[in-house]
Amino acid sequence: MSGHSRWSQIKRKKGKTDVQRGKLFSKILREITVAARNGGGDPKGNLRLKAAIESAKASNMPADNIKRAIQKGTGELPGESYEEITYEGYGPGGVAVLIQVLTDNKNRTGPELRHTFEKNSGRMGTMGCVAWMFDRRGVVQVDAERIKEDDLLEKALDAGAVDVKRVEKAFEITTAADEMEAVRSMLEGQGVPVLEAAAAMIPQSTVRVEGKDAAALLRLIEALEEQDDVQAVYSNYDIPDEVLDAISAA
Repeated sequence: MSGHSRWSQIKRKKGKTDVQRGKLFSKILREITVAARNGGGDPKGNLRLKAAIESAKASNMPADNIKRAIQKGTGELPGESYEEITYEGYGPGGVAVLIQVLTDNKNRTGPELRHTFEKNSGRMGTMGCVAWMFDRRGVVQVDAERIKEDDLLEKALDAGAVDVKRVEKAFEITTAADEMEAVRSMLEGQGVPVLEAAAAMIPQSTVRVEGKDAAALLRLIEALEEQDDVQAVYSNYDIPDEVLDAISAA
């Protein structure tokens, strides 16, 4: 997963255009609406909603946008009805790809994703074909420039973290999915500079990918992430740092 995490950091460095920022807002607002619909509009009793709101604030989303998205979820305002679907497939190099979607029209989304796979040297799979390779975990990101690794490691393990690793300018702390918010709160209470926390699908093992397959795979991942209905894309690839650097510089 290290290659996957580092590529995400490289993309963030390149900055976001207004179009990309708009897409990010749209994805977060959908998540807020669905979280409020499923668990109620109070983030204190709805951890999924709390995490979505934190992501919105980290992206500098206006408070009014967040409020309206919650009200659409609770039914106080009219809004679209989104269906949660997970699609699965394979990318170049034989890696597994897992896609989480919120869509108001699955008859549109499915064919669009299949076309994206085929256009980028991948193929859509059947339900369950790769999901077994991933585990749902919580991931808490911490500003690595504001805390020493030894200090963080001690605090994270005491809080119940499963793993801690550095990726670029952040530490990624892995937790059990249902313990993420508790770990986050405990770390923040000790002054740890938490950047964000979110649930993620973590691969049980990784597949090393290099050469042309690496570049083709990253094109597929980015093309999938660009789809309006796609909330998150996970994969079990591990691309060496020097290959990532060469691709980002091209």
